[in-house]
Amino acid sequence: MDKPKQLIDKLEETSRLTKEEWIALIENRSEEAAEYLFEKARNWQHQYYGKRVYTRGLIEFTNYCKNDCFYCGIRRSNQNADRYRLTREQILECCQIGYGLGFRTFVLQGGEDGWFTQVRLEKIVHAIRERYPDCAITLSLGERSRESYRRLFEAGADRYLLRHETADEEHYRQLHPQELSAARRKQCLWDLKEIGYQTGTGFMVGSPGQTAAQLAEDLMFIRKLEPHMVGIGPFVAHHDTPFAAEKCGTVELTLFLIGLLRIMLPKLLLPATTALGTIDARGREKGILAGANVVMPNLSPTDVRKKYELYDNKICTGDEAAECRTCLNRRMESIGYQLVVDRGDFCQ
Repeated sequence: MDKPKQLIDKLEETSRLTKEEWIALIENRSEEAAEYLFEKARNWQHQYYGKRVYTRGLIEFTNYCKNDCFYCGIRRSNQNADRYRLTREQILECCQIGYGLGFRTFVLQGGEDGWFTQVRLEKIVHAIRERYPDCAITLSLGERSRESYRRLFEAGADRYLLRHETADEEHYRQLHPQELSAARRKQCLWDLKEIGYQTGTGFMVGSPGQTAAQLAEDLMFIRKLEPHMVGIGPFVAHHDTPFAAEKCGTVELTLFLIGLLRIMLPKLLLPATTALGTIDARGREKGILAGANVVMPNLSPTDVRKKYELYDNKICTGDEAAECRTCLNRRMESIGYQLVVDRGDFCQ
């Protein structure tokens, strides 16, 4: 048996590799090794989740952001961004539409926008919890204080997504301005877990300057954190950022890493991301077949979707919510899976 397959077997048996082994596996991967990996990943996926694919209704409620991350289209320096904020009533209307379509998780995602104060956010979360007690509320609001996270949890939030983007401090410096740090980002994730959130992290695949050694750091950090969700997707450049001319990440490496995550932590909730579908017309289907089990259709009003442009050519910006769900349902059925009406909680 060749070396990559041996390392895949070791990972499946022990859920751990050394940094050197991770690097060797990533650098020496092959099409044959990938197929071997995906078969194992699907076995674990089916053991815990069957062929069910969970949907999250994504509500992108503000594209204002105080941060200036070099890869992001809504960075504060982008004077060409068409800024917007949804009102509480608009957010609740998105939830109403989504609930009628079978969504039982709502994801409130936005830039780090100071207009949405702690009190405003708590009121929004509380209103959703009151109206939809059978639904999960996921927040993706960036770095906040432990106290802020605690109060939002008490207001009714269940889950929190905070992608660490890269676990390597030096690489973090290449992607972010000086005022942000990988250490701070990681501490937020530990805080979220300790408070009791179902916690999600993740990273970009193929971001500028990324090495196999840095990907190894990402995987080892995730193994240590043991999050409930991990969202990874290929880096896709945005034309109004310092990385406009950089190459995108690849579908091939993203899928391989999804498979590795599935067998390292078999119970993970793993999205087949929009970014994956953006650079490959069948990227989300391929993500599911590599071990993912979550998709995140957009519930945001169609008149703002193009404005929430983290990267270029984002898909589904013109579709109504019902169109998105119907389209995804067909796509999942074409590969033998089905979208389900379910909160899609982490498998304990």
